[in-house]
Amino acid sequence: MSTAPEVATHVPPAAADHPAVGAAAALLGAYEPGARFLGTPTRTLLGHGVHREVPHDDRPVATRVAATLAAARDAGHPGPVVVGAVPFDQHAPAALAVPDTVRSAPPLSADPLVALPAEPPARAEWRVRQVPEPAGYGSAVAAAVDRMWRGEFSKVVLARTLELDAPGPLDTPAMLQRLARRDPGGYTFALPTGPGRTLLGASPELLVSRRGHRLVANPLAGSTPRSEDLAEDVRRAAALLKSVKDLHEHAVVVDAVHRALAPHCGEVTVPAEPTLVRTATMWHLSTTVTATLAAPETSALELACSLHPTPAVCGTPTDLARRVIADSEPFDRGFFTGMVGWGDASGDGEWVVTIRCAEAREESLRLYAGAGIVSASEPEAETRETAAKFRTFLDAVGVRL
Repeated sequence: MSTAPEVATHVPPAAADHPAVGAAAALLGAYEPGARFLGTPTRTLLGHGVHREVPHDDRPVATRVAATLAAARDAGHPGPVVVGAVPFDQHAPAALAVPDTVRSAPPLSADPLVALPAEPPARAEWRVRQVPEPAGYGSAVAAAVDRMWRGEFSKVVLARTLELDAPGPLDTPAMLQRLARRDPGGYTFALPTGPGRTLLGASPELLVSRRGHRLVANPLAGSTPRSEDLAEDVRRAAALLKSVKDLHEHAVVVDAVHRALAPHCGEVTVPAEPTLVRTATMWHLSTTVTATLAAPETSALELACSLHPTPAVCGTPTDLARRVIADSEPFDRGFFTGMVGWGDASGDGEWVVTIRCAEAREESLRLYAGAGIVSASEPEAETRETAAKFRTFLDAVGVRL
């Protein structure tokens, strides 16, 4: 990445001998609303100000980003990097910009200070509304399963939301602290998406990253909730690795990623069997796909756009699954199941699937969670899965369903 690493000046003196100690935690602590924070397993970024926004027009989003980065460089920006979010519908307006300044540090997972617990959320009376209600969501799942048994399509991802109203202004920096410190090895973000709006989340899923000619994608599909009981937690993990339903769902997604990357690559390596990835709340089936880029001018964002939406967030066949989503979900997904990330003028970057997220306004939050529906899905189980996925964010605000 073209931005030079910077160690924050207020690292504790005892950590000064090792630049990784305290650097990422300092950037996390320096976040304030309106800034752009992104923590990944390779780096921590904090952007301030707006040097240039990516315009919304009829050109593909990757083309607009490349033009914006080139214009920023031509205008004298020393190391332009675009940071932000692309919605589920790539034709809708994105929230992407080249910040005036970007500070970078090693990843949060490499900083011992991130292990220190965040301040717990204050007790508050939140008003919670489920959209749709669990019964309505279960009915939508049952209807989709019935259509699958009739052979109309093979998978669809259906989501539901929680609308939370707070008794006062939201403390988004405190929420970000809790998200990041709970899963420092994942992808944590806080990005402005409009006046008074912030997209916050902690996603476990890398869509694609590019560093030179090397590409990595990490599709996740097939999941089960974690348990606080260690023996039960291990049992659930082992059962997920043997679940015929989840293994089939995962294989469909991995195959789609392979097929989408193949035209851009000279070599694609796909492991024969998935492994497990865990977050604080979920176990996921995971496959790390690696590839060698054939054309060096193809950017990380171009690759991300060719992959998106994968069957992990939409379904298959894609166009029909989109229509089922539009007919079944009583809300606009917005940035949920879109992409968040960064990209530089050389084409390198990291783009992440926007899940385990919420959109924050002054005194309200909208949380999103979805589940992959296949012919073997059961409405009650899929409703429980979405409830478990909500826990990532509910724990950050101190709310229980």
